[in-house]
Amino acid sequence: MTAATTPVLNGMSVDVEDYFQVSAFDDVVERDRWDRMESRVAGNTDRLLAMFDECRVRATFFVLGWVAERQPQLVRRIADAGHEIASHGYAHRLVYTQSRDAFRDDLRRARAVIEDAGGQRVAGYRAPSYSITTQSIWALDVLAEEGYVYDSSIFPIRHDRYGIPSSPRHPYRLKRAAGPLIEAPASTVRRAGVNLPIAGGGYFRLLPYWWTRWGIASLNANERRAAIFYIHPWEIDPDQPRLEASALSRFRHYRHLDRTEGRLRRLLTDFRFTSIREVLASQPVADIEPAWAIATPQVAGN
Repeated sequence: MTAATTPVLNGMSVDVEDYFQVSAFDDVVERDRWDRMESRVAGNTDRLLAMFDECRVRATFFVLGWVAERQPQLVRRIADAGHEIASHGYAHRLVYTQSRDAFRDDLRRARAVIEDAGGQRVAGYRAPSYSITTQSIWALDVLAEEGYVYDSSIFPIRHDRYGIPSSPRHPYRLKRAAGPLIEAPASTVRRAGVNLPIAGGGYFRLLPYWWTRWGIASLNANERRAAIFYIHPWEIDPDQPRLEASALSRFRHYRHLDRTEGRLRRLLTDFRFTSIREVLASQPVADIEPAWAIATPQVAGN
C-alpha cells in the first residue's frame, strides 16, 4: 500500500465537561451552583469510552479540572482505557476574560488534579470555547512557561465567540519567549478564500452528516492531512435537563442531540482515529510564525 492510499489517522478529542458548564450558560448557571446541579458527565463519558473501545479508537480527553477533582475515578477509567489525558482548564472560564496570573493559577490547579487522577503527564491544553484569540495571545506564553507541549485552542475561523481566521489550518510550531509550543487547530476546509469548520461540536450536530464526512475525506485525500475532531459528552445526551437561556444558545446546545451518537458511530466506521498526541507524532508540523503572533506583544494580558 502506497503513502497516497494508506488511510490517514485523524485526531479524535473529547472536551470532558458537563452540560451546565458550557460558556453559553455562564449567565444561567453560576459556578457556585455547579455542585448542586445533576451531574451527567460520567455516564455520558463512559458511553463514549464504550463506543471508542468497540471501534478500536484511541482519543485525547481534555478534562475539566473541576470534573477531575470531583470524579477522579472517571479520569482513571479514561487513562486505563489507553487514551491521552489533557487539560481543559479548571473552571471553564474564557481565557480572554482572565488576567495572566488568573490563567496561570487555573492551569496549575487543573493540571494538578488531572495528573493526580489520571496518573499520566498532561502535555496538551484546550481552552474553553477555543478562547485563545488575538485578545489573549499572551496565554501561549503562559502555556510554554508551564511546560505544555501543544495547545489546541486557536480555531482558524470567524465566530462570534472565538477564532483567528488568518491562522494556519494545520499543526504548526510557534516560537514563544519561553520556548516552542505546537498549535493543533480544529479542522477546516478552505473554499473561496474562507475557512469552513468541519471539526465537530455544534458543526457536527447542526449541519448534515455528509458535510463532516466530505470535509474529512477532502483533508485526507486531497491534502493528505489529518482532521482534528472534537465532541462533548453532553452532545450524546438528549435526555439532559433543559436550561433557560437565549433562543440562540438553546438552538446551538439542544439541536439534534438525539442524532449525535448515531452520527458519531458512523464517523468512527467511515474514518480512522487516534489521539492528538499520535497525530502530531505522525504528521508534519510546520515552523510558522503567523502575523498575529509576531505583531502581538508577548508580555500582555495583565
